Amino acid sequence: MDRSQLWDHIHAERAALASTLAGLDPADWAHDTLCPGWTVHDVAAHVISTPQIGWRQMPGMLARNAGRGYNTMIFREVKRLGARETRESILADFERHATSRHHVPTTTSVEPLIDALLHHQDILRPLGLRHPMAPAAAALAAERVRRLAPLMGTGRLVRSIRLVATDVDWARGSGPAVRGPVQELLMLASGRAPDPELVEGDGLALVPPRPRG
Repeated sequence: MDRSQLWDHIHAERAALASTLAGLDPADWAHDTLCPGWTVHDVAAHVISTPQIGWRQMPGMLARNAGRGYNTMIFREVKRLGARETRESILADFERHATSRHHVPTTTSVEPLIDALLHHQDILRPLGLRHPMAPAAAALAAERVRRLAPLMGTGRLVRSIRLVATDVDWARGSGPAVRGPVQELLMLASGRAPDPELVEGDGLALVPPRPRG
């Protein structure tokens, strides 16, 4: 996938997420997501904050979280953003920044795709809503997530199983297999529970049980 196609997928998923958010009742914005401790409001603020974070913002983020691990820093920054932004300001930011090609310093241009794809599902699934990922985009995101697995706490898991997509030509890893749509493999590799009706294989026995939505 070339760079232009990558950003097309990012922008399309951000637009789909913005549409989801605009259609939610205000009470839904306080609903829990698949991210422990994060509400819909928090996740929405986080997704659209990433096009706005440049080198100028990095020293403050690091100073506020000195001595804390990566995941703790992300959690604290998300909660800080959620407290600062309103529903209206978040929706306005989606209008203003949804087609940005900026990504956070020290990350690649695939990370905004991962954010948009996964966090859209984090919001939708606990609300009983569905929106399919574009398989090609999900496969690219899954490739990157496998490399980021140690940061996501799934390093041991992705080293122990073979992920085999049933909707695109994508298979990675070794060991007992988990088969299913690539979007569900992306969910699994990132530490989220895949839809049990869509995945199968002996590798599922190695997946730690996780609460669903």
